[in-house]
Amino acid sequence: MAPVRVGIVGLSANGGWAATAHVPALAAVDGYELRALSASSAESARVAGEKYGVPLTFGDTGELARHPEVDLVVVAVKVSEHRALIEPALAAGKQVLSEWPLGVSLAETEALAEAARGKPTAVGLQGRSAPALRYLRDLIKDGYVGRVLSTSLIGSGGNWGPSVRAGRDYQLHPEGGATMLTIPFAHTVDAFDMVLGRFAELSATMATVRSRVRDEVTGDSVPMTAPDQIAVTGVLTGGAVVSLHLRGGSSPATDFHWEINGTEGTLVVTAADPLFWIAKLTLRGSRTGTLEKLTVPTRYELPQLAGRSAEPSYNVAHAYARHLKGDLPDFAHALRVHRVLDAVQRSADAGTRIYPDAE
Repeated sequence: MAPVRVGIVGLSANGGWAATAHVPALAAVDGYELRALSASSAESARVAGEKYGVPLTFGDTGELARHPEVDLVVVAVKVSEHRALIEPALAAGKQVLSEWPLGVSLAETEALAEAARGKPTAVGLQGRSAPALRYLRDLIKDGYVGRVLSTSLIGSGGNWGPSVRAGRDYQLHPEGGATMLTIPFAHTVDAFDMVLGRFAELSATMATVRSRVRDEVTGDSVPMTAPDQIAVTGVLTGGAVVSLHLRGGSSPATDFHWEINGTEGTLVVTAADPLFWIAKLTLRGSRTGTLEKLTVPTRYELPQLAGRSAEPSYNVAHAYARHLKGDLPDFAHALRVHRVLDAVQRSADAGTRIYPDAE
């Protein structure tokens, strides 16, 4: 079978997410050829092409999307640019894989999902492809903990702490569509959905406790209006009670701790990195009162990536492998996640309980 010819939008010679994760992920998975890239200018695209050995380079994404040697367009830029870059690819009839979030708002996500109706799309919710989380899902399904009674998660946002890194100032305000709610919280909600099911009801509290943070480049104090605290309680469709709290920045105590308690046992997932969906995960379980480390069976992992779970490209590579099987969440799924985020926002704004599964 001929390889899927990939064109990456946003691949820069200066690095970034596309270079850190997508390029090595594609190199690790049979069935793909990195054929094209586009960047902010024809010259920067040419330089990136030389660095990564990509033969086709473009300063215009529309040209990349229309090129006959591109089958899959991967959009790996900040979310404020997604719509303008995704729509030409959809119009060209190409497969599209967009990094998360899909849109800057619910309305924009609805428009993209509608434009993509009936077309092959995927979104970068990498937690769904993490071998440890897929094994966790199957343990739950196979009755390891019995009936799930409750689940609790405490985690950190990574960003939205006391300082902001270079090039991340757009994440300080909700208007940019890239906040702790739309990025780490969204990945968390999607992991809940995959492993345990959807929210039947929820109540949320959000706050911006740090209204000013330090710019790590200039040292200046700059305003932040995006939330740095998100707390949600609720009930999943299966009846399990949920407690979820994300905090901005990082914690020396724990940056990611997810516990699932049932009638027959307990499962715990931890990570040393707040960005659990691209981090090395540790899974422990108990059916006797003592937690023991659980090893993820080899059938969940690509053999060529064994021992590399701490690399940013690890879950991205597993996502590409699943994409070949048509097994990644699409734009319609992305819209469902965005609607949960909207329910959380509305609950926090109004101080009321929301029933997203009934809407």
